[in-house]
Amino acid sequence: MFEQFLKGKTAIVTGSNSGIGLGVAERLGRAGADLVLNSFTERDEDHALADRLAAELGVRVRYVRADMSKAAECRNLIRQTGACDILVNNAGIQHVAAIPDFPAEKWDAVIAINLSSAFHTTAAALPMMREAGWGRVINIASAHGLTASPFKSAYVAAKHGIVGLTKVTGLETAREPITCNAICPGYVLTPLVKAQIPDTMAKYGMDRDEVIEKVLLERQPSKEFATTQQLGDTAVFLCSEAAAQITGTTISVDGGWTAL
Repeated sequence: MFEQFLKGKTAIVTGSNSGIGLGVAERLGRAGADLVLNSFTERDEDHALADRLAAELGVRVRYVRADMSKAAECRNLIRQTGACDILVNNAGIQHVAAIPDFPAEKWDAVIAINLSSAFHTTAAALPMMREAGWGRVINIASAHGLTASPFKSAYVAAKHGIVGLTKVTGLETAREPITCNAICPGYVLTPLVKAQIPDTMAKYGMDRDEVIEKVLLERQPSKEFATTQQLGDTAVFLCSEAAAQITGTTISVDGGWTAL
């Protein structure tokens, strides 16, 4: 879809050893960007994934462990890479419970990883982008950054916060060749979502197609999952010259969810 116009740029993608983050990183790599993958684990397979992507894409790929719940590790992830032209804040977790039953430690963890980490990485990355004279901050928010669902208080609060942080970052960099935008996916068919399908089938006594249409995609009018490749290509577009005047806003990739 895109030529290798990002050659010579370095993209750091948090939470990128699987799912959306990995899909976004791969598409940025196909557009020529060198990649820094990240998660909280330190396994042989994490580094093997980086090696595999480097061989497939013909770009430099590193894996750097950092715990996105810790401010110092968020900032150090950026600083130790030495360059950050493109920052994709993707790391996230979820917990579902009614507000009176929501454990305080789960609230703190969701806010730290889904929201505060993006503040800390952005704060560390912007000086690098300013020195380089170009930059892109892309926050992976959610349809839940624009709307809400019951029992997801921390996640919805964090994703609304990400949208607000995106607006402020866009305003603070508006006179510079730096942009900040949020991608708001609906349901995406990631390995995590796939793994939930059998249990949901058993819970509701439905077959796979019924679970997908009536439960998982209940609020997604297209009745189709977004793909990690589509989200990755949206991120690549936001890095292009065509998107140079798109900043401080959201792009929904949600099959019409937020149009309801």
